[in-house]
Amino acid sequence: MKKTALLLGIGLLACTAPALAQKTKVKVKTDGPAPETTEAPTEAAPAAPARPKAIPVAEYYEGGQDALMAFIAQELKYPIMARRNRIQGQCIVSFTLNTDGTMSGIKLVKNIGGGCGEEALRVVRLLKFKKPDYAILTSLPVTFKLPSPGQAAATE
Repeated sequence: MKKTALLLGIGLLACTAPALAQKTKVKVKTDGPAPETTEAPTEAAPAAPARPKAIPVAEYYEGGQDALMAFIAQELKYPIMARRNRIQGQCIVSFTLNTDGTMSGIKLVKNIGGGCGEEALRVVRLLKFKKPDYAILTSLPVTFKLPSPGQAAATE
């Protein structure tokens, strides 16, 4: 019984090993005499810079999404601890926009640390929206990006 199980296991392993060891190859047909084979690229080509994703609640902000993002960028103060530790990234704040234009249930969904989450909450609380027809549960990304050394010298 043990010999049968052992032989069955070895046979199964022998059958599956070549399938696991194969690499993905793509055949490329050419007009030449012999076909070439090349390995498929593992990484996608970098995409062209795309417009930021549409934020549904931005239509209720005076001036639209561009004005909303400009206000956030203007009011945002980079936390000292995050600047010192070179923390960059995106914090996400979730809230409900009520029918009277107020916000409720403001909470931090994603925090990158260094005081960035608290600063994102502070800035989002400053936003003023128009009155929507119905309550909207939404999330708003707040991006923290340190300026490059060349940009920092130019602005000072």
